[in-house]
Amino acid sequence: MASSPQFLLFSLLLISISLSHAKTSFRPHALVLPVSKDASTLQYLTHFNQRTPLLSISLVVDLGGQFLWVDCEQGYVSSSYLPAQCHSAQCSLARDSGWCNNTTCILLPDNPITSTGTDGELTQVSVSRLLFSCGSTFLLGGLASGVKGMAGLGRNPIGLPSQFAAAFSFHRKFAVCLSSSTTSNGVIFLGDGPYVMLPNVDVSQSLIYTPLFINPVSTAGAYLTGEPSVEYFIGVKSIVECVIAINRWRGLRRN
Repeated sequence: MASSPQFLLFSLLLISISLSHAKTSFRPHALVLPVSKDASTLQYLTHFNQRTPLLSISLVVDLGGQFLWVDCEQGYVSSSYLPAQCHSAQCSLARDSGWCNNTTCILLPDNPITSTGTDGELTQVSVSRLLFSCGSTFLLGGLASGVKGMAGLGRNPIGLPSQFAAAFSFHRKFAVCLSSSTTSNGVIFLGDGPYVMLPNVDVSQSLIYTPLFINPVSTAGAYLTGEPSVEYFIGVKSIVECVIAINRWRGLRRN
């Protein structure tokens, strides 16, 4: 679900997610990620801490993205970097390509902005076991300045909603509230509601719901034959445009 309200998110406790320091005793009902709109590209960005030592990275939010991928070619340094071994449980969960680079299984990260994709190693953070893919620097083409990759929210076992739900034992669902302004933030709710905004209004109570469908054909920039799409689809029979008739009275000049 997505909307563009002009609300200020004062009533939220925004959790700065430090994935490399996640503790098993931390069991929230939901997590919140702030989302900003880049003025140059109009892309939506989020931030969280990754790597060891911790580094706050900026990512483009990809609603239908397969998984989290980051640029590992340029300036990636982390002592908790741990490649996923071929034929491991992590590779099976990630539905890897079946290819290996030495002993590391390969995924296919892509950039939907430029419709490009490549192969990248499946990697995890050794402390929290967050799975992500290493992408190439050229995949950053067309993305907002300063970003390090893309945060995929698609219906994939290693999409961020699935991974956070498994790590923190909450329901695998999320909500996105996007701001149309580049000066005020939106938010991503991961897990259960309520989705409270100023003035203490639970917006989940006023949402309209529609069923989601699975597209059996992948829409990713790089994929294997037979893969279904991880994006979200709805059934549409027709689109009705609401038109408000405006009567204009014109004065008549009589000769």
